[in-house]
Amino acid sequence: MGNVIRTNELTKTYKGKAAVNNLSLEVPDGSIYAFLGPNGAGKTTTIKLLMNILFPTSGTAEVLGVPSSKIGPDQFQQIGYVSENQKIPGWMTVPQLMAYCKPMYPTWDDAFCKKLLAQFGLPNDVKLKNMSRGMKVKAMLLSSLAYRPKLLVLDEPFSGLDPLVRDEFIRGILELTETEGWSVFISSHDIDEVERLADWVGFIDKGTLHVSESIESLQARFRQIEVALPDGFKIPKELPKEWLVPEQSGHAYRFVDSQVGNGSAERFRSIFPAIGNMDPQPLSLREIYLTLARHVKGAAQ
Repeated sequence: MGNVIRTNELTKTYKGKAAVNNLSLEVPDGSIYAFLGPNGAGKTTTIKLLMNILFPTSGTAEVLGVPSSKIGPDQFQQIGYVSENQKIPGWMTVPQLMAYCKPMYPTWDDAFCKKLLAQFGLPNDVKLKNMSRGMKVKAMLLSSLAYRPKLLVLDEPFSGLDPLVRDEFIRGILELTETEGWSVFISSHDIDEVERLADWVGFIDKGTLHVSESIESLQARFRQIEVALPDGFKIPKELPKEWLVPEQSGHAYRFVDSQVGNGSAERFRSIFPAIGNMDPQPLSLREIYLTLARHVKGAAQ
């Protein structure tokens, strides 16, 4: 399997401060990759670097096998891009927007466009400026899908959408990626929605990438551990670096082991020799995300 996106130490600085810092990631072809992080983490800046909207300070990026700095019309004809702050011609109706976009894309599929138009439930006679936020997002998505792109890039697509529209959006993306075999790169801080979509995930905070791997792998190695401490037991000051966000409440001591199965039992016994076996509990993607966010925040303090 190849990579539809690849970056190597990609960096973008503003006035000496890194918005994206030595970012190295790979997005496998055919995957739905969730690029997660809090607001201001560097997600949108990364996407603008990938789309050749911004130029990197240093490092490199490739999209569809082409350096991001050389992306041009040939590549954009294979990329669907929907941004949270994307500007659209509000005076147009959806059919007018489709007619405007169609000549730019040799692979435009009228039958597919008509099918999506019906699937999204978009009106034909309402100007875009008079549509709801959800309808506008659907219109932008339609204009980015009708030419059957190889890569779909979504920057905070769920912002401002009500739960029903979110559900329709997600089901539509899942159905289309399954039937069409597209790759999707989606940036979001909405963990609950992304968990339903993605099979790969990256976590970025303050411009630094902390995790990039398949969700299956991530959930296999992250486990919550809780133990009941004997009276008088003192927790050592030096704990394994793999143990994240440790906390104690009375006799209860809990932490997240980020490397279960890789010497975890030995690490546990070295700290708690008299407690017996640990009982690792699986975590959802949301719980893993919050663990990483708390760990990064704590390390910065």
